[in-house]
Amino acid sequence: MPVKKYRPTSPGKRFLTTIDFSDLSKVEPERSLIEVRKKHSGRNNNGHITVRHRGGGTRRIYRIIDFKRAKDGVPGKVATVEYDPNRSCRIALLHYRDGEKRYILAPLGLRPGEVVESGPNADIKIGNALPIKNIPVGTVIHNIELHPGEGGKLVRSAGVSAQLMAKEDQYAQVRMPSGEVRRIHINCRATIGQLGNVEHENQVIGKAGRSRHLGKRPAVRGIAMNPVDHPHGGGEARSTSGRPPTTPWGVMTMGKKTRRNKRTTKMIVRRRGSK
Repeated sequence: MPVKKYRPTSPGKRFLTTIDFSDLSKVEPERSLIEVRKKHSGRNNNGHITVRHRGGGTRRIYRIIDFKRAKDGVPGKVATVEYDPNRSCRIALLHYRDGEKRYILAPLGLRPGEVVESGPNADIKIGNALPIKNIPVGTVIHNIELHPGEGGKLVRSAGVSAQLMAKEDQYAQVRMPSGEVRRIHINCRATIGQLGNVEHENQVIGKAGRSRHLGKRPAVRGIAMNPVDHPHGGGEARSTSGRPPTTPWGVMTMGKKTRRNKRTTKMIVRRRGSK
């Protein structure tokens, strides 16, 4: 799926690039697998902004994705490979032999007409989902469960993949896209293959309006504010604050450890970025 460039007919198109959608199925989403996605614009139930720089954007319809892949022993034929505005990777519509339809994350190389399956007895084939204990060491996987039966939580973005490194006792070691090596229970399920839409990270937004279409509002630099609004603000002309980068509330933003889940620290064999 190549990156598409445009002639510079306007300043907004000079550096703009998009993904070519020519190999996607030109169909409407399956009506039985969509629901309304309510906008929150970064606000909580009290109406307070808890995530800044969110709001507006094009209205989206949510596609219900089968992250559990628990329909064992029933082959599913890939009917379409479609665009999903709610995630960076593509999705594939499966028509199961018993008549049921479900959306799954589309791995790289999956084409309409192919047949995929899930369950312990499934083949080691792109798009098939099975427990980690049944997957050979060295296999590239995605959509990995953290706890058996809860559905895939890890490795779900466009172009990413993890690799099964080793198995010992009740746990397997999986190398994440970040380089982190993590222990995961061997009864957790994963899907074979690398996720598609690999060129997603090579897109150039090109203009501010395109970010607004995605629901991203402007982010003002702290150095451009007044001292009352940000620790970096104030001073004559452009000047540093003489302190490390911080949020508007004075919390450090670079180098400060933010991980709080000590309960699962024992599952990390090697942290990302470590030698």
